[in-house]
Amino acid sequence: MIRPTLCLTALLLAAPALAQSALAQTTLAQTPLATQDGVTVAAQTVATGFDQPVLLIAPPGDPRLFIVEKTGRIRVIDGGTLTPQPFLDIANRITSGGEQGLLGLAFHPGFARNQRFFVYYTDRDGAITVAEGLASDPGTLTPLLTVPHDQANNHNGGWLDFGPDGLLYIGTGDGGAGGDPWGNAQNPDVRLGKLLRIDVDSAKPYAIPPTNPFATTGGAPEIFALGLRNPWRAAFDGDTLYIGDVGQGEWEEVNVLKTTDAGANLGWNRTEGRACFATATCDQTGLTPPVHVYDHNQGCSVTGGHVYRGAAMPALQGRYFFSDFCTGNLMSFRLSDGQAQDVVGMAEATASLGQVSSFGQDSAGELYLLTLDGTVAKLVPAPN
Repeated sequence: MIRPTLCLTALLLAAPALAQSALAQTTLAQTPLATQDGVTVAAQTVATGFDQPVLLIAPPGDPRLFIVEKTGRIRVIDGGTLTPQPFLDIANRITSGGEQGLLGLAFHPGFARNQRFFVYYTDRDGAITVAEGLASDPGTLTPLLTVPHDQANNHNGGWLDFGPDGLLYIGTGDGGAGGDPWGNAQNPDVRLGKLLRIDVDSAKPYAIPPTNPFATTGGAPEIFALGLRNPWRAAFDGDTLYIGDVGQGEWEEVNVLKTTDAGANLGWNRTEGRACFATATCDQTGLTPPVHVYDHNQGCSVTGGHVYRGAAMPALQGRYFFSDFCTGNLMSFRLSDGQAQDVVGMAEATASLGQVSSFGQDSAGELYLLTLDGTVAKLVPAPN
């Protein structure tokens, strides 16, 4: 049985659609959250009135903020102003109920020159689709990758981004239901429950990097890593990728991979967190365990975030921030020797932010939080 609180996009759907509003003044809702590493952090409201926001992203070197709404639009904040026209509106070509919808956006590393961007959505048949567009004509999209998703409508994943190697990484869910009953996540012949990697700059529609481990072993050649359940937000920090993978019934986890870790197995559904799933014992040989786990006494649905690399709070640089959708608790840790160290929970975030649906990062490395009620807030140092 699927726990309804586990999947945050289902909860997003349950919220009433919010009317679009003008950009909020940044003097509003600046509430201290916690003191960490000598810095008192506050959430400063940047904008409100978005319709189920699931991502905030900025092109490299670009001051604009692009906000992805699950219902099919991408909105833009430019120079502190919410532009009246969306950057993209594909509501008529997606399925947006439950955990489906417009879920991801990535800009090509050379976006300033070539204007190429990529989106991740569920199409009218419910299939996971990765498509390419041009900012000069954003409504014209060319599908690059389609992954059938007809066993159930949940666990669609929804993340994609370029790594420092210039390749496009894509995180898919395991195909849905509960417990991965079809065994998709451990099956190298299907692209569900995987981290995929493709080269969009070589052959058309894309090329398989030669280092992908499944290119010569009979499995789906795009697969970079196995064993994901439903990755809800991942982020690169240099060549290190942090992945928040939503758990089943007991454990939430954060996984970390390097771009050199092709062939990694993150465990699901042999394991949930660091524990055997649905069995007393299991073979964990060859698995890459998560760097951090927490049980369902502390939350029930991890929301992956980013490593802070901004200039406004230099003491926090290198600290990974993430949240739990059910509690709204903002959490962070530092990665050291392959493990999460100095793990801190900031429970004060619960009252001021509510349910954190996603994180964002601008081109200067500053961090943002997106909430269920359609608010975008920026993490800033609290005023003295």
